[in-house]
This record gives sequence, C-alpha cells and structure tokens, in this order.
Amino acid sequence: MPAKKIYTALTVAAVAASTLTGAGTAAAHGKSDRPLSFDRTATYPVFQNRPAGEDPATPTVAEISAVSDDGRTLIYTDALARRIGFLDLTRPDKPRGLGTLSLSQLGDAEDEPTSVAVVGQYVLVVVNTSPSFTAPSGRLDVISLRTRQRVTSLDLGGQPDSIAISKDKRYAAIAIENERDEDAAPPGGEDGDLPQAPAGFLQIVDLTGGNPSHWRTRPVALTGADGSALPAFVAAGFAAPTDPEPEYVSINRNNEVALTLQENNGIVLVDLPSGRIIRAFNAGTASISGIDTVEDGAIDLTGSIKDVPREPDAVAWIDDRYLATANEGDWRGGTRGWSVFDSRTGRVAWDAGNSFERLAVTYGLHNEDRVEKKGTEPEGVAVAEYDGVRYAFVGSERSNFVAVYDISRPANPVFKQVLPATNGPEGLLPIPGRNLLAVSSEEDDASVGVRASVTVYELGKGKPAFPTIVSATQRSGVDKAPIGWGALGALSAVPGRSHLLYSVTDAAYSPSRILTIDPTAEPAVITAALTVSDAGGNAVGYDAEGIFARPQGGFWLAVEGTTGAGNKLVRLDRDGVTKQVVELPAEVASGLAKQGFEGVTATTDSRGREVVWAALQREVSTDPAGVVRLGRYDVAAGTWSWFGYRLASTTTAGDWIGLSEITVVGDKLAVIERDKLNGPAARIKRIYTVDLPRTAAAPGPLRVLPKTLAYDVLPELRATNGWTQEKLEGMTVAGDGQVYAVTDNDALQDATGETVFLHLGSSKRVFDQR
Repeated sequence: MPAKKIYTALTVAAVAASTLTGAGTAAAHGKSDRPLSFDRTATYPVFQNRPAGEDPATPTVAEISAVSDDGRTLIYTDALARRIGFLDLTRPDKPRGLGTLSLSQLGDAEDEPTSVAVVGQYVLVVVNTSPSFTAPSGRLDVISLRTRQRVTSLDLGGQPDSIAISKDKRYAAIAIENERDEDAAPPGGEDGDLPQAPAGFLQIVDLTGGNPSHWRTRPVALTGADGSALPAFVAAGFAAPTDPEPEYVSINRNNEVALTLQENNGIVLVDLPSGRIIRAFNAGTASISGIDTVEDGAIDLTGSIKDVPREPDAVAWIDDRYLATANEGDWRGGTRGWSVFDSRTGRVAWDAGNSFERLAVTYGLHNEDRVEKKGTEPEGVAVAEYDGVRYAFVGSERSNFVAVYDISRPANPVFKQVLPATNGPEGLLPIPGRNLLAVSSEEDDASVGVRASVTVYELGKGKPAFPTIVSATQRSGVDKAPIGWGALGALSAVPGRSHLLYSVTDAAYSPSRILTIDPTAEPAVITAALTVSDAGGNAVGYDAEGIFARPQGGFWLAVEGTTGAGNKLVRLDRDGVTKQVVELPAEVASGLAKQGFEGVTATTDSRGREVVWAALQREVSTDPAGVVRLGRYDVAAGTWSWFGYRLASTTTAGDWIGLSEITVVGDKLAVIERDKLNGPAARIKRIYTVDLPRTAAAPGPLRVLPKTLAYDVLPELRATNGWTQEKLEGMTVAGDGQVYAVTDNDALQDATGETVFLHLGSSKRVFDQR
C-alpha cells in the first residue's frame, strides 16, 4: 500500500476516534476537558423476565419504555405477550428482571399495550382494545408502581399509539391513531390507501392534583364535526386530511404538543391548556443521492430517491422552537434520515440527507435486504441534556443502531457516535439524571437466536468499546463514500506489510471483495477494497469463507458451496482474477451438506513447494461422528490428503460444533472451534492448535490430530456488554506477530449486525502461554 493511502487510513481512524469519544464536547460547553461518550454497560434479554413456567422460546419483546423518577425502575411494553415488564436498573451493568404484569389481569387477554409513561408513583399504560379497524377503542390504565395494582382507568375513545407527559406533569397527550387496515381499500383506492374512517384525534389527559381518580380526558378533533377536512390541513397539503392518523407526540416547556401524522406527511402543533390547534405544516419531500437503492448484493452508493415524502414517525422537541423527526416513512415515503424543523415557520432547518444511511455503511451495519424499501428506517428519536450538552438520539429500526448527535445548535447537529443495538430498536429512553440511555428492541425469534432486549448505555469518559472496526471514505465516481463492508468471515496477514490484514466478503454480498484492514488504528480501519473476478475478468460472487494471501503473490480463497460439490479452493492473482479452481474429491464432496470449506492457509518450503491447508466446518457423512476434516492439498502434485480433528460435543437442541478458520502458526495449525449459539447461550468460541503434519496423510482411516486449547475467546466477546456474537469466524497472525480475530455479522440477516474485531495480543501470548 502506498504511503499516502496509509496516511489516509490513519487520518480517518483518528477522526473516527475523536468523533466517537466526543472529544472536546464538554470543554466547548465550559464543563470539563475530559472527553465524554456513551458506552454500553449491559444487554438484558427480556425473555429472561418472563413469567415462571413460560417456554423460553415464546416470543416476548420490549418496545416502548419509561422510567421511574429516580431512574432505577424501567417499565417496558410487550405487545406480543400482552403485558408490561419491569427492570431494576440500580446497577446499570447488571439490570435485573422484576417480573411482568399481564393485561389479561386488567381487562382482556387480547388487550395490547402500545405505550407507557410514568407520573410520580404511577405508571400510565396506553392500551389498544380495538376489536377491529373499523371499531377502534382503547383505554389508559393507571398502575401503582409500588403495588402494581390498577388505580383507575380512563376510556380513550379510540385506538391509541403513543403518550407523552408535560414537563410540569399537568398534562398527558395521547395520539389516537385509529390506524388504517393495510388490506382494505377505500373507494377508488388500493389496499392500504387512505382515507379509512374513523378518523384519529389527540386525547389530552388533565392530570389534576395527585389523585388519578380526578384525571379527565379532553379530545382534540383533527377533522370537522361532520368528518370533513380541517382547512388548515387542506392548506398544509396533507395526503388525506379526513384521515389524519396521528402517530407520535412530544411536549415542550410551553405545553405545546407536536403531533406527527405519519401517513399524511404532516406535523400538527396543539396548545395543551386550551386544546387549540396552533399550526399544521407539511413535512415536505427530499431528494437523496449517494445511497444504495438496488437489492443486488452489492453495497452501491450511487443510487438516489427523488421527491420522496419524509413521513416522520417519532418526534421530539429540541427546545421550545425546534423539532426533530425520524423520517421512517410508512405509506408513500421515508427519506432514510432525520430532520430538524422550525416550528414557527414549518420549514426544514436541517436534514440528514444521505448521512444517516452512510453511517450504516461505515459501521458495517448496512442492511442490503432493505435498500429497495426504506433503507435504515429511522423510526425513533429522543432528545435530552447530559452534562450541559443537549443530545439527539436517532434509532435505525433495520440497521440496529442509535446515532448520537450534539444538538446544542439545533440547526447544525454534530454527529458524535453510533451505539450498537439488538434487532429492531424501538424505544429510546434517555435517563439523564443517571447519565444513562436505555434502548428497547422489539425483534424476537428464538429459532435463530435473535432475542428482544433492553440495552443500557452510560455517559462517561474514555473510549467506548464500539466500534472495533469501521471503513474509510474513498472517492466513488463524483462522490466520496465509505467503503461498504460486512460479513467478515476470514482474515489473513498481508505479506511484506507487517501491520496490515486482508479479509474477504462471503455470499452475503456479490461480487466478492478483498478488503485491506489497518488493525493498528483505533478502531481498526478498512482502507481499500479489491473486486474479485473470474478467469474472464468479470466480477464474480464466491461464498468465500477463508482467505490466505500468498507470499509469492495473489490469494487462495476457501469457497463454500450450497452443496458438497460446490466447495472449492480458488487461486487469484494479485489483481483478484481467478487463475485456478481446485475441486473437492468426489468422495468427500458427496458426504457434505451445506457446511463445507471454512478456512484456508498455506505453507511454502525453501524449495518453493506450496501446500494448502483447508478446514471443513462439519463432518463428512461417512466419517466418525464428531470428527471433522483438515485437508492438505499439494499444489505441485495436485493431490489431497486428509487428517481428522475431534470436535467438542453439545447437548443443546439445535446446536452443533464446527470449525471456522485455520491458519499456520510456526509448526502448528491453529483453528477456530465454535458452537452455533449466541447471546447468553453461547458457550464455545475457542482457538485450538494441532501439530502441523510434515507429510501427506497415509491412506486409510483418518488420523485424528491431538488438539491443545490455545485461547478461549468467549470472555472477550462477552466483554462488549452486547449480544454475544455467534460467528467467530476469522483469525490470523499479522506479520508483526499480533493475533487478530473477527466475527461475521451475517449482513444483519438473523443477526444483530455488530462486528467484533479483536486484538488478542502477541502470538507468544496466545499460543505459547506455558
């Protein structure tokens, strides 16, 4: 790599580190010269808080959350299980489940909590009781936080969505959405179109005195008494002003509520004391370029969307004038970012443009499966002040992260850092009194190890643990764009460049690309990408699970097939062009299913004789149970021979043990052995060594090579305080003797998407501990 490119990478890394720690932010506000950043302290899977006797695999989620006045008891809604849950946050590093309250105890087993808030000693639970879309109904249950008994209940007159409490605790504002039926068509329209009666409205609750039995509701109609459109809504150009469908509410210190009408692409301001509509304005459209819009397996940031309605979901007041909206989209739009509006004029004061989408790419959280829809889908936004600095938190529903911005100047937000979340972050809950942020995630599928959780972050000094790897920005056409990356399932040292590494993308992306990594930067930086091509020079997509950079130039790839016969070794030249394909022997290929080649390495002796070693992930069906093969391919002779490696065993249903990587370390072969489990269930993420055989294997039964445990990586994976990743898949020793490992994020499919890049220490520390 030229010196100039190395300088660029290190510069990017330095900027990233500065940005992520928020260096200088507090000093700029006269507080302290120490850098501040949010760091993850714990991830609590809410299935662990289920009622006794319930199947752990039963779906249970965390959507919207609230917190007690002392910041120690978190309450979350679980719409799937029709209940609310309680967590003890006294220790932010060890949240503790406090049990749940089923809505079947308060009403009907089909009642669904949609939002929750806290006022003093009371929990306000917003409940959808609608028997159908055309007969919406709901109630507000007031629960004692101490006894968990219902104190009172108020009829809301429709199907509720979100709730907000005024700063002075005098009012609650509830969006009564009366949502549309996506399978119903209005006259002259298509399924899911508007309008669909009955119209939604805003419900104000006067929190009079300290006794909830005195609380009263005041509806604010968003249509005329006869169902006609309000003139202000028509003037604002709302899509279907007779069917406003309010979505989200936020209240400023002047007791003005901002109400998003997501499907109508509108925002309405209402004065809470009087119930008077102050203003209605259109969220407008945006044209965004430099994003990925084609679901083709390639992270191609040259696409664009034109004149798309923002369709904001969540809204949050920044101060008493400016509003922040998360522009998720729902019906006709979604602009893949967030905006700041001037509430006095209804004009956009700032818009994220393509920057939010590009954060996902930079941090390896790009969801290729969503690019033709709404991309990152920024759904949630929250605003709070910590240590004298006002922050905005914007959550990406589809890329599983929360972006943090300094919004001390509302019309000029400054990006500070990305916080990794579990799948589908829904509720963003700042707890500034304790310097905490809680994020609740709603996706839950036990069959693939994706579980809903509450993740806790704390603001403090020092460098946050995430990210461990990012990508640099390079020119792409007329634009500068981050290098797209993900699914890093392999690592190799770079010959002649002692501090650099290579990785390669697998079948999650096409075409395949070889990525150059500078692991000495903090975080590590992907500095370059080389596209792999076939023998004819055409870009090609291999399911490359292993890579080895040859000292004599070029690369070996271990390519896994969808069937046994699809497994092969592929030799590339230094330009990434395919020069040789080595098939598996038929008798081996026929005994494999879809788990085949997972790693490749090689040796070249003093005479120039090259021997390639490859690891199969699972057993060949004709081999003994629990014994997997290590293949030795003599390049000059064109012959294979095989050794055996005995795997650990597992008794967990649905689990299996296999190999994920192989690399030469002196006179040994080092392999990664792992289970298929993630999160709190993960058990085996280890590096073992076997002696490197000097000659080909003798004919006959597999000779099993005795293994020695070199390093247990599980503690390092758990130390992230996040969801323990399943796929520890890449490992190598760099030219300077340092050992690195990386997890495959599966391109966010049935995975959180977080990549953990680990520096395990020197080769002597990892492999010669005795």
